[in-house]
Amino acid sequence: MAVKTILVSQPKPEGKKSPYFDLAEKYKLKIDFRSFIHVEGIGAQEFRTQKVDLTEHTSVILTSKNAVDHYFRIAEEMRFEVPDTMKYFCISEAVAYYLQKYVAYRKRKIFFGKQTIVDLVDVLKKHKKEKFLLPCADRLRDKIPLTLKEHKFNYTKAVLYRTVVSDLSDLENVYYDMLVFYSPGGVESLMKNFPEFKQKETVIAAFGPTTANAIVQNKLRLDLHAPQPNAPSMTGAIENFVKTQMKAEKK
Repeated sequence: MAVKTILVSQPKPEGKKSPYFDLAEKYKLKIDFRSFIHVEGIGAQEFRTQKVDLTEHTSVILTSKNAVDHYFRIAEEMRFEVPDTMKYFCISEAVAYYLQKYVAYRKRKIFFGKQTIVDLVDVLKKHKKEKFLLPCADRLRDKIPLTLKEHKFNYTKAVLYRTVVSDLSDLENVYYDMLVFYSPGGVESLMKNFPEFKQKETVIAAFGPTTANAIVQNKLRLDLHAPQPNAPSMTGAIENFVKTQMKAEKK
């Protein structure tokens, strides 16, 4: 069966440019976007139970835009005035630029890596004497703390927000040819919202090994997995899948 409709379990991309938009136009696909999970901040009272002193840290490691938002939110709630001397180590350039929402970018010490915590290690090593704060979600990829421990950085983990399953009840009677997942939380959301879900002919796509594993653990059929050598992106993998189907239809 040809894929004509796709639901991506993420927010709609901002702006007019996205590989998904190009894909939809090129192959006449209907692609919708919907967050299957969302983030909720942890309040000051709950944060205090972690016994993390914001004033003790000279640098912050920021792994996402959510981490940026919730670091400055909790600082405000705790009445902690972030000093101008604070150093920011961002996992990517996009996260670094996002800091402009809160600080005067050119007047601050801001460093960034390419995309992963491993890319950031060389930059962090140049500032080994710093005491780092790692604002994060309740579900943090093991790779991040393991990498920081491996290189013996002095850091403190601070859980500032949690990932929560979104209400998808309005999708109960909506059918898509393909469902695209980017996190285990998205798969968990599908199963919690629709415990009677039957996959049947629906194509399920996953990005990353942990997402793929979550699909298999929930006894669903994994039809499409990225990244692959011939498709490093999810949209590239979907395009290859759609093209293969179109060729099969012509035979």
